[in-house]
Amino acid sequence: MPQPKSRKIAVLGYRSVGKSSLTIQFVEGQFVDSYDPTIENTFTKMITVNGQEYHLQLVDTAGQDEYSIFPQTYSIDINGYILVYSVTSNKSFEVVKVIHEKLLDMVGKVQVPIMLVGNKKDLHMERVISCEEGKALAESWNAAFMESSAKENQTAVEVFKRIILEAEKIDGGAPQGRTPCSMM
Repeated sequence: MPQPKSRKIAVLGYRSVGKSSLTIQFVEGQFVDSYDPTIENTFTKMITVNGQEYHLQLVDTAGQDEYSIFPQTYSIDINGYILVYSVTSNKSFEVVKVIHEKLLDMVGKVQVPIMLVGNKKDLHMERVISCEEGKALAESWNAAFMESSAKENQTAVEVFKRIILEAEKIDGGAPQGRTPCSMM
């Protein structure tokens, strides 16, 4: 088996959209129901995707709003971004658009591995953002998209597998700083 690859993923979004719950469900396999605002937590987990082992470092960020200054640390050595909104909150959907703009400005790259996640899909009666709206936004960003529920381990795992695939697609599997070109 090839050497494990290290990847650093940042999880961003408005407050109380389920960033920490999604991350903890993936890392520990349990749902945390209580809301305890995060300042910033880092989790690590090994995962195998398509036969390649990855050592993931997950940066679970503080909830942001449209006025938050995008921390420069979120643009350094990050291989992919998971942008989370709640399907039960118009505000979180609007804020995720602002976070995306700030992210692109800070990173300064044309192609950035991004996964847009509509969380809390299990709350059917409270839904205000349709799956189609989320999908359309992701397509306009050229980003991956899925809806999830932090209560379900399978969707949480799928979110993190998908961002690894997005990062590898853009990175081309090439080591950082090198182009996959060869001189003949």
